[in-house]
This record gives sequence, structure tokens and C-alpha cells, in this order.
Amino acid sequence: MIAVTTIAALREVLAPTRGGRIGVVPTMGNLHEGHLDLVRAARAECDTVVMTIFVNPTQFEDAADLERYPRTVEHDLALAEANGVDVVFLPGVEEMYPDGFATTVSVDGAITEVLEGAVRGRAHFDGVATVVAKLLLAVLADVAYFGAKDAQQVVVVTRMVADLGIPTRIAVVPTARDADGLALSSRNARLTAEERARALAVPRALAAIADASTRERDAAALLAIGRATLAGLDVEYLEIVDPDALTTLTTLEGAALVVVAVRVGATRLIDNVTIPRRSDP
Repeated sequence: MIAVTTIAALREVLAPTRGGRIGVVPTMGNLHEGHLDLVRAARAECDTVVMTIFVNPTQFEDAADLERYPRTVEHDLALAEANGVDVVFLPGVEEMYPDGFATTVSVDGAITEVLEGAVRGRAHFDGVATVVAKLLLAVLADVAYFGAKDAQQVVVVTRMVADLGIPTRIAVVPTARDADGLALSSRNARLTAEERARALAVPRALAAIADASTRERDAAALLAIGRATLAGLDVEYLEIVDPDALTTLTTLEGAALVVVAVRVGATRLIDNVTIPRRSDP
């Protein structure tokens, strides 16, 4: 495995591999099994697997949250190598945002204004779109692998790639979960034992909504079931939306996406579940 810190070095290392399929797994480090699922998906489909590790400051609206984000580079490099990553790109902030940097990639419309955009502010997705565009253009991979847990991010990145004509396919890998059902996240490490027990209401609420959707297609009724399960948690949002447009649904006529964000103590968690289109009788 080769680790590089500059775009120029990355392109030099990847130049001989351009005849084969290149896959990239963008991360902010502090790797867990969810990230490794992305690596395995890339390894199964690609000749060369690149991982990027960069804690992007422009997508954090809270400086304290950025400061608290765990940096575990040596641990991450060991896991990446053990799981078949060929190249790791570890840029510093000065490499990604050099002096005089003055460009922002901004995706307009409802897909960036609702849910995470409404809670965290429009600048969050500007930061995401800008850094992902830079990473994809640096690697020029054939496929980029993202986790389904960050559903809105996937929608935004997919739109951005299509609009800018970046020649990289976005592949979405199912959410990885612990045995108790909690979606894997770097933030889970911040939960106390008591907070983690309370956080399990999140996957239970999503499962309850999905189960009820086989009998009930009214969104308000389904959301009521979810809110009852989440009672006692600080719920930022619980919505049922169109999986592509992220517009609010009142009736589930086709596929739907249930999205939730909660705070458990000082830790913010997000999760989602897709409800498939109901088969015709």
C-alpha cells in the first residue's frame, strides 16, 4: 500500500493503473466496519482501490465539533492495508484549500435546503460538494463508493457529479450496523453505555415504520408510530421523503425514504430506511 499527501503524487502513483478500473472510497478517517464495507465493495469490482482520508473543515458548522472529530491515522492506515486498499490519499488542509482558494461548488434546490441542510445550514453541503468534487477530480476514479446512511449526501453528490460531468459512477453501499441495530458511525464512540441504550430507539423507530408501511401508506400515521418509539430523545427531524427529490410525502405511492436525526446527549446521530414500492396485488 502506498500513502501520499499531495494531488501531484497521487496522480503519479495512479498513472500506471489507468488501464484498469479504479475505485475510490472517500472518508474522514476514524475507520470502522462501515468504511471497510465500502472498501470490500470497491475491492470486489475494481483493479485499484484508493481511499481518501481528509477531515474537511468546510462542512463543519461547529468549530468545536471539528476539533472533537477523532483523528486515528495510524489505526486507519493499518486497517486500510489489511483490507486491500492500494493507495491512501492523506492531504492536509493546505493541499485541499491552498492560499487564494476561492471556489465553492454549490448544489441548488430542495435537496440541499431540507433535512440536514435545514438543520446544519446551506454551507454544510457547499463544503461537502466542494471537497468531493476536488477528491473525485484528483483521483479520476471510475467508481466512488458511499454509504447509504448518509442518504442526503448521496443525493447531493450524485446530482453534482451529473451536473458537472465528472466521469465517476456513484455506488451506494447498504448501511452497516452493529449487532444491536445501531448504524455504524464514528460518532458512536462518544456515546456512554446509557446513551447507547437510548440510541437504539432510532433503528427500532425505523423498523417500526417500515413494518407498518406494509399495512399503512399514510405518511402522518407512519410518522406517529416513529415518534412514539423515539419518545424521550431530542428529535431534530423525522420525515418520509421521495428518495431522489427529497420532497415530503403525504402518501406512500411508490418508494419512500424515512430519514431521522436525533441528539443523544451531546452526540448527533442520523439514520434512514428505504421503503420499497408496494407490489401490485
